[in-house]
Amino acid sequence: MSLGYAEKLSFIEDVGNVGMTEHFDPSTILREKIEQLAIMIKKSKHLVVFTGAGISTSCGIPDFRGPKGIWTLQREGKALPEASLPFHRAVPSLTHMSLVELEKAGILKFVISQNVDGLHLRSGIPREKLSELHGNSFMETCPSCGAEYFRDFEVETIGLKETSRRCSDAKCGARLKDTVLDWEDALPPKEMNPAEKHCKQADIVLCLGTSLQITPACNLPLKALRGGGKVVIVNLQKTPKDKNASLVIHGFSDKVIAGVMEHLNLRIPPFIRIDLFQIIVVHALSNDKRYVNWTLQVASSHAQKAALPFIKSVEVSFSDKEGFKEAILDKQPFRLKRRTAYNKTFEMVLNLNFGEGCGCSSLEVDVPIDFMSSTDCFNFDKDVIFQKLRDKAVFESKCGQNAVIERKTILSPRSDITTYAIVTNVVHYSKPVPDSLTNCDLKKRKDIMIGTGSSWKRSKVSKGKSISKKE
Repeated sequence: MSLGYAEKLSFIEDVGNVGMTEHFDPSTILREKIEQLAIMIKKSKHLVVFTGAGISTSCGIPDFRGPKGIWTLQREGKALPEASLPFHRAVPSLTHMSLVELEKAGILKFVISQNVDGLHLRSGIPREKLSELHGNSFMETCPSCGAEYFRDFEVETIGLKETSRRCSDAKCGARLKDTVLDWEDALPPKEMNPAEKHCKQADIVLCLGTSLQITPACNLPLKALRGGGKVVIVNLQKTPKDKNASLVIHGFSDKVIAGVMEHLNLRIPPFIRIDLFQIIVVHALSNDKRYVNWTLQVASSHAQKAALPFIKSVEVSFSDKEGFKEAILDKQPFRLKRRTAYNKTFEMVLNLNFGEGCGCSSLEVDVPIDFMSSTDCFNFDKDVIFQKLRDKAVFESKCGQNAVIERKTILSPRSDITTYAIVTNVVHYSKPVPDSLTNCDLKKRKDIMIGTGSSWKRSKVSKGKSISKKE
């Protein structure tokens, strides 16, 4: 994930310029700097935040130049750590969620990210207020109509290549492409242009968790200086841009931002993750019209043939035991084929067992079956349903809340499709303990299971290859 040939040379020159030694401001100085930053942000009229890999290390996603960073370990000949949980279950950090609150408060105007982990979007930053310079591992885009698709699974390709899915717009149908840049790819104007625009307008560009070494992205914050704006850098290592900054803070981004939020008297919102799945029943009458051949499938709502990354297995049972055999579906696609009498009504009970990183272990869903009756079709307002689920999850401080958001019928082959939404993570962020705090101490609530894994799909290549996009 890098840039064109000219930028590639700049990057190679930059790699050795700044050491990987971590620096920590003494506690008294750190407190003073946090207060100074909070005052600057409070006075700001156009705050822009520029983020790097350092804001995601507390999510279990490694950086590149830190003591345990990917490049550091590779240079020392050490093995890369095993991911504790899958990349797609990573949970936003305290910093991610604080930025969401700052945006909702009208203080933060724009976010520019060099990361491909998708955590800014997943945390709740509006797409129109976000530039993902190097792409998003969970995003597909249509090259024809421009539609974007934010997935719950990691897209299988990088380098702006075609994927196996097509645009869902009936008038389009073009083959989709991934959005993560490879070594030879230039920064896309769609992301770069608004980033430049907002940096020029900014009175403060706050750089969080970035070594500011990847060009041309690292030069974006400096554009604020020409209009009288200021640059603030929060990072554990020194950066080549420190000399241009009005304030440099050496500390964990989570700790610094938690202190800023306290000074501003702003709460850090909980992270609520909602995932979707579909229950599909395909059925057809036998030739003598006495029986129905039917297929049950628990499927992804994102695309046909897409995997369901958060469901591990499905247990199928029936309320009427007579004549029905229970089944365990433990391989994707989760599909069960049966044959029953046409006039037979019954109820299936599905127990969905969730995978690692989900806050609830399972969900039971009742599926009534009556092939003689027509299916009631509806399509509820998804945003309204999602907000109700979030409110309930916060109130109950647990996950598992679910709702049906759509039911439709397809005539050929005859299929009844029901789409469900379920809360799979609820994460509360505790306040930091002064002075003794490290980034790892900014723990989420212990009673909430979270996903903190990372994908190594792009990490086992050399420095000049695809990982250069993720600082």
